Amino acid sequence: MLSRRNVFTAVLVALAGGAAPVFAATSTEPVFDTDSDGTVDLNEAKKAAGAFFDKLDTDKDGTLGFNELKGRLTQQEFTAADPDNDGTLSKREYLALVEKRFKAADPDNDGTVSAAELKTTAGQSLGHLLS
Repeated sequence: MLSRRNVFTAVLVALAGGAAPVFAATSTEPVFDTDSDGTVDLNEAKKAAGAFFDKLDTDKDGTLGFNELKGRLTQQEFTAADPDNDGTLSKREYLALVEKRFKAADPDNDGTVSAAELKTTAGQSLGHLLS
């Protein structure tokens, strides 16, 4: 028999669908939900994004070029996220973009992004930067 928590988590996984792999289909907890509250907060998102940045940084120079992002940003979005116009995103610039997208994905301003919020266009944009 499924517990209430497992049913809730299954609903979160179903709602997240293919939008963003922030919620694991094989787990009863969201992958980046380190406090197990069923949502992702900004600190959890930044932690996941930082680790993902390191994974994308294939040449290990501490920055991401447009090609290293593998289509996660349009050229226009990349340019907007690169305030020093050096043609790369530092981890600081990447995390600033994550924070901006997090805020857009949190329309109720409760400081967390739920699975339903991740399914929105803004939530999908955030998810693309987390994994």
